[in-house]
Amino acid sequence: MGRFRKGGKKQAPAISTASLPDIVFMLLFFFMISTSFRQTDKLVTVKLPAATENVKLERKDLTSYIYVGSPIPAKQAQYGTDSRIQLNDSFRTVTEIRDFVAAAREALAEGDKEQMTIAIKADENVRMGIITDIKQELRRCSALKIMYVARQK
Repeated sequence: MGRFRKGGKKQAPAISTASLPDIVFMLLFFFMISTSFRQTDKLVTVKLPAATENVKLERKDLTSYIYVGSPIPAKQAQYGTDSRIQLNDSFRTVTEIRDFVAAAREALAEGDKEQMTIAIKADENVRMGIITDIKQELRRCSALKIMYVARQK
């Protein structure tokens, strides 16, 4: 019976860290996928008007945004205080909306091109003439699915 000793020092088995890198990478990928990043820097100040109806977008990746408002205070010395149109990260004119829509369509898959939505985020004090010019240019380039973004009451 000398083989089975009960006495002596017992040590706890070592914790295996072989699966630790797998767990860390799974957490990293989870947070990378679930986090959404802001795509454009706003160069205009936009105080949205109050909404009377709300429609939720099913797929935000099919939406391209047009911002309309006065430039932020840091840009007012260069561009003035009159309302400007922002497409992506720069100020543009109404005639450049056609190129913006064409580039947004080219970035989408073939089946998603007809579902593309243009969302206009305009300040509540913007003159209606600018909005009308934008809508006319969107009609010319066959971007007929237009949505106006407003704040909820």
